[in-house]
Amino acid sequence: MDIYEKLTDCLKDVRRFTDFEPQVALVLGSGLGDYADGIKQECVVDYKEIKGFPISTVPGHAGCFVFGYVGDVKVVCMKGRVHYYEGYPISDVVMGVRLMCLMGAKTVLLTNASGGINSSFKAGDFMILKDHISCFAPNPLIGPNVEQLGTRFPDMSHVYDEDLRQILKDSAKELSVDIKEGVYVQLTGPSFESPAEIQMLKTLGADAVGMSTVVEAICANHMGRKVAGVSCVCNMAAGIQKTPLTHDEVQAAAAEAAPKFKALITRTIEKIGEMK
Repeated sequence: MDIYEKLTDCLKDVRRFTDFEPQVALVLGSGLGDYADGIKQECVVDYKEIKGFPISTVPGHAGCFVFGYVGDVKVVCMKGRVHYYEGYPISDVVMGVRLMCLMGAKTVLLTNASGGINSSFKAGDFMILKDHISCFAPNPLIGPNVEQLGTRFPDMSHVYDEDLRQILKDSAKELSVDIKEGVYVQLTGPSFESPAEIQMLKTLGADAVGMSTVVEAICANHMGRKVAGVSCVCNMAAGIQKTPLTHDEVQAAAAEAAPKFKALITRTIEKIGEMK
């Protein structure tokens, strides 16, 4: 079965439960999944109800699409993403974002938990993605181009929409939330990076590192969607601090930052709804 056929079959399964057409698609990263619990929900579709759809196996990542409203804006939340390190092919890793776009979403907001490389960062900071670097994760567009989704050679000069980045900055200012802006790098995981790898990434110009997001942004951009990304810096990367890194630490830091994150995302989505 080719990629587009698999996607359309998944979409048919979703449509058995709801015909909801979202304006905004939101991917919720580690420790941030409960944001979806606070929206005005219309429908929840478990990934297990969608034939052929990959199931998240990571603690802190539930497995469902949540449809509903943030203010007057129609959204679909991906509560739990799939990562390449879980053993799925890269085409499955990006299936959720592609599917939400096919549901109708024109704007894609990507969130994640990351390790801080920039020495001016601290745990609990938020960083708007202004650009990205992909290291070792395969490009999700490798293979025959899916013509129904986008062009063979998509431009990557402006993946992260400048208007959306400004909305994030304005929202943060209104809420008195300190926010950074920088370059995010995706590695495969699941092991955390070595101190030498972090020094390499720092030399390349990376400000934060994680195990997701870039491949999703590539696919959303390929489909012509507006993309924005926000990273919650949940720990300082290996070699930047001396203590060992753990997933529990990441989840705990994300949970502590969650109230500010929720407010920031809510205000941002409301402002997107106000855009003409």
